[in-house]
Amino acid sequence: MTEKLNKNKTGLALGAFFAVVHAIWVLAVAIFGAGGMKSFIDWILELHFMTMSHEITGFNFVNALLLVVVTFICGYIVGWIFSAIWNWVKKK
Repeated sequence: MTEKLNKNKTGLALGAFFAVVHAIWVLAVAIFGAGGMKSFIDWILELHFMTMSHEITGFNFVNALLLVVVTFICGYIVGWIFSAIWNWVKKK
């Protein structure tokens, strides 16, 4: 790949990916409830040889919206920084 990465497009793509993944989580909590998702997280943790004490709270629309928005922003920032570093390394 000889082209430079577009920082904005990379940020938007990664931000959208992060947001979609977390939107799926939001929908899962809304559909299956906190208890159903706790069982799923416990299973995932066991696959990683871990146990943790945690509680999954019930669905809250404001928290759901904030989660998706904040993860989009974080994904955008990570994508933008990745592109900047990639372009800088490509110049060298």
